[in-house]
Amino acid sequence: MKNGFTWQKEYLVASDFDQTLSFNDSGIVLSELLGRAGFKEKVAGMARTHLVQQGGELAYLLLHDPEYRCVRREHLVETGKRIRLKGNIELLTRILSDGIDGHRFSFHVISAAPEEVIQSALEGIVPPENIYGTRFNFHPGTGEIQSIARVAAGYGKVAVLDELQNRLQVSPDQIIYMGDGSSDVHVMLHVNRRDGFTIAVSENRFIVPIARRTVLSDSALAVLIPILDSLLKWDSTKIRELIATYGITLQNWDKIRTDWLTFHEESRCPVVETPTLVN
Repeated sequence: MKNGFTWQKEYLVASDFDQTLSFNDSGIVLSELLGRAGFKEKVAGMARTHLVQQGGELAYLLLHDPEYRCVRREHLVETGKRIRLKGNIELLTRILSDGIDGHRFSFHVISAAPEEVIQSALEGIVPPENIYGTRFNFHPGTGEIQSIARVAAGYGKVAVLDELQNRLQVSPDQIIYMGDGSSDVHVMLHVNRRDGFTIAVSENRFIVPIARRTVLSDSALAVLIPILDSLLKWDSTKIRELIATYGITLQNWDKIRTDWLTFHEESRCPVVETPTLVN
């Protein structure tokens, strides 16, 4: 209740970070900062061997790879400052925080990216206490990474989301999760199974068939559209009017369903005519 007003519903909105709220992968930006090449190749190698859970590759490199053992907290903070964010993140969080049509939305970030990177990138936009990334233990003397306290990747995201749900006392069907890649599969399945709402912000072939809706845009504000359209049942005119009140025009909105089809043409054996024997 706020100033005597009772909210109709309270939604928990959780978002991935890398390439969901940003254009860059934290590992690539950190590697560029350090002058290290081959980050993508190392991640691809770990993916082929299933050495670590998808999304946790950077955490593994920071703890075990000699080329990344030099990383200290200040490197992670500087990396966050260099991350290129999608547009209108601050406006998105403000609209959700203010509430929409009598509904309140609590916005949180759950990502496998290092917590210091996300907090630095979203400073002044998302409160640090609403950010759940990979958390490291640093040596008090040398500042080097000693161990990993938590990795919010794969099933780790599910655990964080369940903790938030219990803390906020939100019903499972009032959870919204948005993500972009394979590391979001587990949490999206978890949310969908309990009648929550999932949004994919990329055409990743693993999550698009799972997500309830898919939106593609350079603006973080785009995720608001399926929330208004599918959950609150607003029509397009009302949605456009809301966006316009913030001085923004929703210029193009194409609802498209994409099907991935693969055809395999079977090789046919040539027909061989069997001669007829005549007595």
